[in-house]
Amino acid sequence: MADLTSIPQGQAAARRASRPFPLGVRTSVPGVDEVPGTVNVSVYAPGLAGVDVYFEKAPGIWTSEPLGEYVAGIHHGRVTGLSHGGRYGFWPQGKEVPGEPGTFQLLLDPYGRGIDEIPVSGDVPLYFSVHVDSAFDWGSSRQPHIPWRDTVIYEAHVRGQTMLHPGIPEELRGTYAGFGHPVMVDYLQRLGITSVELLPVHFHTDEEHLRKLGLGNYWGYNTLGFFAPHAGYATRAAQAAGAKAVQDEFKGMVKSLHEGGLEVLLDVVYNHTAEGTRDQPPLSWRGLGDERYYRHDGEGGYVDTTGCGNTLDFSEPRVIQMALDSLRHWVQEYQVDGFRFDLAPALCRGADGAFDRRHPFLIALAADPALNEIKLIAEPWDIGPDGWQTGNFPPGWADWNDRFRDTTRDFWLRDQAALAAGGTGGSVARIAGSLAGSADLFAGSGRTALSSINLVTAHDGFTLADLTAYEHKHNEANGEGNRDGNSENRSYNHGAEGPAADEQIAVRRAQTARNLMATLLMSLGVPMITAGDELGRTQQGNNNAYCQDGPLTWLHWDLDPEAERMLEFTRTLLRLRQYFLASQPYRFPADSRGTSLLWFDADGQPMAQDKWQDPGTRVVQLLVGSPAGELNGLFVLNGSLEDTDIVLPDALALRGSGAVRDEDHSYELLLSTAADAQARTGGQRRGGEKDVLPANSVSLYRA
Repeated sequence: MADLTSIPQGQAAARRASRPFPLGVRTSVPGVDEVPGTVNVSVYAPGLAGVDVYFEKAPGIWTSEPLGEYVAGIHHGRVTGLSHGGRYGFWPQGKEVPGEPGTFQLLLDPYGRGIDEIPVSGDVPLYFSVHVDSAFDWGSSRQPHIPWRDTVIYEAHVRGQTMLHPGIPEELRGTYAGFGHPVMVDYLQRLGITSVELLPVHFHTDEEHLRKLGLGNYWGYNTLGFFAPHAGYATRAAQAAGAKAVQDEFKGMVKSLHEGGLEVLLDVVYNHTAEGTRDQPPLSWRGLGDERYYRHDGEGGYVDTTGCGNTLDFSEPRVIQMALDSLRHWVQEYQVDGFRFDLAPALCRGADGAFDRRHPFLIALAADPALNEIKLIAEPWDIGPDGWQTGNFPPGWADWNDRFRDTTRDFWLRDQAALAAGGTGGSVARIAGSLAGSADLFAGSGRTALSSINLVTAHDGFTLADLTAYEHKHNEANGEGNRDGNSENRSYNHGAEGPAADEQIAVRRAQTARNLMATLLMSLGVPMITAGDELGRTQQGNNNAYCQDGPLTWLHWDLDPEAERMLEFTRTLLRLRQYFLASQPYRFPADSRGTSLLWFDADGQPMAQDKWQDPGTRVVQLLVGSPAGELNGLFVLNGSLEDTDIVLPDALALRGSGAVRDEDHSYELLLSTAADAQARTGGQRRGGEKDVLPANSVSLYRA
């Protein structure tokens, strides 16, 4: 009979053995790898023949152990003494150590859940990975899962949102706790947005040229840790307590926003890392396996499709895995609701460098059960070949719609400037396409208007108020001689550059800002507001404030009457948008068969083909709704410099469209962007009757 006594010992040996997956540091799991006091350490380092892990057994007491196992580029081993809260890092086996551990830069764990930054006088800080316990009490908090059609995105910066808010305790301002404070949650709820999109919160660093100028990377597009929250956005108390407290504060913010019914989306930067150009010292990936983590040309130099010095190589399976594991980590551990991918085409280029809408990264995302129900948003361009890919991402994705942005700015700003100078503007055809959700742009990829993230502004570029006040960038404070930033902004200063004492200029600017906001929030698609645009925030003409961490970029909450008016106007628009959508069938507007878009000219007649292309035609009426809906909306634009008599569409013009509910078709003016809007709203008109549409304005009717 066979001797079976060795089987239990074999099982015990298996439990003691280290494992290549999951990558990173994992505490022993009872019943799986029961070795008390040990952790499994695994790192993809294909460029190294051997790897040692240096770690703190106790504060200030460092030791090291080799990762003795190796498979397919992964070094792994079981380590005793690395506890939660302990700092650690990797070092090439056999390479001379330049000093006492803790005094020099180790190679960070690409999967590190926390990062500790140690200031060094007059030099680059030191960074260490931290082993973090992920436990957190979520209570009854749940992800809101807001449908795309009801979504309104609010792009915000964790620090800038609350640094100057008088209602938030001073010690919480500019932090995760401040953003999740009840005062801020209440503000966002009353504003009417549904989803907060946070500028990068992955751990990031400052570029060398900014440090030399005494500046920092305020926006955060310089990632050093794809699994770790940025510690600098936590309260001082949390930073002092360590990586676990930072993690918990971030999770507390998400929990608070979720309890307020608000989604949390993260702006993520997987296209490049903070290691910069190849001549800079390695911090993590470059030292672990430069040739496999980054794209290279035929001569061994970096291929840079990001403008940031390097590009991660998404033709490599382990790079794809790292991004997927990171996304899954933020969804499962932090309960976030979606992501906006910076320079997304860089993640979808194969070994030949070409964009592929069936790239393995995109397919894996779509197939992953942890990720296929979250919101995925592409910034659909990079600086590589064929870098502009708006409308080309696959179903399941939404794209930042730069065509909507440019068209809306052209109609209300550039055209207005041309008309004021005695020239002509463009026709209404392009702005009509934007109002309709750019359906033609997304049809080729099998998507609808709900894949269009409509925007007029974002973190980069002019604010909404600055679009109406500046025609030239004013980036001198960035220390680059005003050479940085885009010189073409499609803006119009209304006759004076910057602050203007002329009251009429101020009135015209405010009305144009309302036109832009109304077009954004009333168009089909998913609108995105940039934080502060609802308050008339200015950056004094700086259109590239990535390195400005101060009052220039922070939201100011001491509102003057015009800011109060803009805030109330934005709230009203969002209430009307919600009211209108609630009156439509659930499939509106994704189902084109149940969506009615009827276009009329100033005379209330269906738009003729010649008028669509006539630059002299600057008025268009859009009646939108559904045959199964409870009401329709009439959106009327007057892009001319003169008050214009319009005829509201009557039952005869509407007959056969399914939009007529009775012969006595009537309209109620709900909103106007004109200066005298309050006196005009509430008026009732019947179909076929005239109304006066003020110059350079938008009117919204219930029909």
